[in-house]
Amino acid sequence: MSKCTIDHTQQDVLEKLAEQQQFMPKELVGNCELFLSKPLNQETLNEVFHLLKKYDLATGEERAERDNKLQQLFL
Repeated sequence: MSKCTIDHTQQDVLEKLAEQQQFMPKELVGNCELFLSKPLNQETLNEVFHLLKKYDLATGEERAERDNKLQQLFL
């Protein structure tokens, strides 16, 4: 995934999650909502945004990779 120079706000990330949640495992959505309820640094917000971006268009393998990366962030 390419690096983006745009900084995304916590609200941006929550809105992206809302757009993509129907395509995501329910448990992952819940974990993501809990994670996003805490203050996060800009780098983390950008990373989560880009993992969620176009999630609906990703292949099954790409989704599994994104799911894994998100779960690693939540630890």
